[in-house]
Amino acid sequence: MSDKAFLDTNILIYFYSEDDDNKRSIVNQVLNDNDCVTSTQAMSEFCNVMHRKFSWGATQIKEHLDNIELVCDEVLSIHRSTINNALALKDRYGFSYFDCLMLASALEGACQVIFTEDMSDGQIIDGTLKMLNPFKKT
Repeated sequence: MSDKAFLDTNILIYFYSEDDDNKRSIVNQVLNDNDCVTSTQAMSEFCNVMHRKFSWGATQIKEHLDNIELVCDEVLSIHRSTINNALALKDRYGFSYFDCLMLASALEGACQVIFTEDMSDGQIIDGTLKMLNPFKKT
């Protein structure tokens, strides 16, 4: 049985990496091995990075957002409850607000894993959500 896994923005970006075949390959394996979800926040951050750093236009970004929706079983929306949960997580764990918003979304989506390279690999949040850096050498 596959874990329900939340994909952080950096995972979405590496899915389209033309500069790092190794990371793109690892992301493809994550997608194959898990029931993946993401959030509107991650998709928004993806749009910003692809436009700002890679000069992608709106049409190209929209096409890739469609692809993300195809590989993710669900795209979670940010609600007021998500924001409240993120604030509580920030107080409890000390991560940045926007990282906590990702964590709150993953928890609300009943994910067992969040794939990210930005947070503490192996740490478990609220006893149910494990942070994993898929690029970390074991």
